[in-house]
Amino acid sequence: MQNQTHPNGQWQFWIDRGGTFTDIVAQHPNGDIIVRKLLSENPERYPDAPIQGIREILELAEGEPIPAEQIAVVKMGTTIATNALLERKGDRTLLLITQGFRDALRIGYQNRPQIFASEI
Repeated sequence: MQNQTHPNGQWQFWIDRGGTFTDIVAQHPNGDIIVRKLLSENPERYPDAPIQGIREILELAEGEPIPAEQIAVVKMGTTIATNALLERKGDRTLLLITQGFRDALRIGYQNRPQIFASEI
């Protein structure tokens, strides 16, 4: 992969926040690629892993504000909600739906014998 400089001279960040680790890929304005992996939960060291990763890559001192003008893009994906649903963790929730969407509840449980069947 050829590194390309960002036309505006700004950083780009791509973040995957998982249940155990947060992976961060950053592109320096000069085109260099930097990668970090942090524990997603580490309250003794930081309150938020994606923010901490950005701070480390930008080499910011503790408490120093993140310079938004130096960042072109931050794209983030996460599996936290999906994992919570699949593992049946989290708070109880009430779902109110109209009759036309009554299948949404059964589909949402994802425990159908033929999960990919188009009719349930």
